[in-house]
Amino acid sequence: MRQPKPRRAMTAFVALVAAAALTACGGSGSGTDSGKDALEAPGAEVLEKATDKTTIEFWHGMKGANAEAIDKLVADFNAQSGGKVEVKPIYQGNYDETIAKYKASVQQKSTPALVQIYDIGSRFMVDSKQTVPMHKFIDKDNFNAGDIEPNIANYYSIDGKLQSMPFNTSTPLLYLNKEAFVRAGLDPTKPPQNLDEIGEMAKKLTVKDAGGKTVQYGFGAAIYGWLVEQLIATDGKEYCDNGNGRKGLATKVQFDQETGVRVAQWWADLVKGGYATNTGRKTDDAQAAFKAGTVAMHLESTGAMRGYIEAAKGKFTVLTAPYPKASSSSTGGPIIGGASLWINGVGHSDKEKRAAWEFVKFALTPAQQAKWHTGTGYVPVNAKALDEQIDKDWVAQYPQFKTAVDQLHALPPSVASAGCLLGVMPQARKASEDGLEAAIVGSKPADQAMKDAAASVQAAIDSYNKSVS
Repeated sequence: MRQPKPRRAMTAFVALVAAAALTACGGSGSGTDSGKDALEAPGAEVLEKATDKTTIEFWHGMKGANAEAIDKLVADFNAQSGGKVEVKPIYQGNYDETIAKYKASVQQKSTPALVQIYDIGSRFMVDSKQTVPMHKFIDKDNFNAGDIEPNIANYYSIDGKLQSMPFNTSTPLLYLNKEAFVRAGLDPTKPPQNLDEIGEMAKKLTVKDAGGKTVQYGFGAAIYGWLVEQLIATDGKEYCDNGNGRKGLATKVQFDQETGVRVAQWWADLVKGGYATNTGRKTDDAQAAFKAGTVAMHLESTGAMRGYIEAAKGKFTVLTAPYPKASSSSTGGPIIGGASLWINGVGHSDKEKRAAWEFVKFALTPAQQAKWHTGTGYVPVNAKALDEQIDKDWVAQYPQFKTAVDQLHALPPSVASAGCLLGVMPQARKASEDGLEAAIVGSKPADQAMKDAAASVQAAIDSYNKSVS
């Protein structure tokens, strides 16, 4: 999620969208779909009647423990398929590298049957017209999708219909150093609920040594566009126009409006006052500061939680709190992050499409979701996974995780919390970081910084929209 596509690649990117859309209407290959039926969902009979094994590739962007969890998930599926289907998981690099390789595979007409794409790649995937919308498989099987967490399904849906299947999902949290709160005379069981309260507590949590050097800052987080998106959503505001790009193609970003400017000014004021540290854009640096105990309050994803708890052992106690609201009057909530699964239709046989769907269904079962959650720390997509004993034991071991679940369940799905569907969302996220950083370092006033940042991505938005209109 951290490495947006460079702007210099925009021309090729836009051309690919147009080419991809045309590919969906093109000719045919032996045993594959590339005509009007390519984006339809085949029934179970195509595998039931098959006399040979169907093998498909599953491209993903997971590494380390997450890759191990994928390998285990795939192995479990292959073992229970009775030799009818074999899924081959293939690591393609990080999220940005994976989508870049996917785009190249579209041009080469060699897409995988199944691919994991990060959240902000969703608009491109829809517009490329390469994939079978997930709701078509759901309708074909009368599959019960009601157990999918509503706020997770909300992100990957258009007009209430799932376009892809949520897979690895994270939510943002406020992380606290319990002992720092106690030393400052603050009650760690009463965390700040909005930015103003964070600002006030940050002053009390900032500690200097005898020589006047700051040894503990009250607040610190990476200059990361995802965090800005979250705060805009908590204020009930839409990040881009046209219903966050869900009523039609978004034509502009809106982080230069009141909430976005207020966030930038708040952050800049804390840094200027010496109550927040500026570790820059690199997530690792911001995380290292919190792990070291030099930052008392910190914003990050649930994905970092277990690493924080392990790193803090013997030094301090990590607590979690709901993601703060933009203001005391805000009534919205944060947006999910992560990635989802897309089934490619163009260039793939009915057997391959059906095999991919069978794996998706298997991955969504409570038992597998519980294994996935406990192996990775991601939020389970299927709410019933939390009822599995393995999951109950894991939450008992990491009670800090319950904050993420409670936060997810407390928020009614809305257009604002669904997040922005924008064809150039990686560029927009990078632009918001440009604006935020300019405000923090003081090179521009907050309002001008965010206005210039929004303007910088307008040409890319216009170019993308023209390519798909």
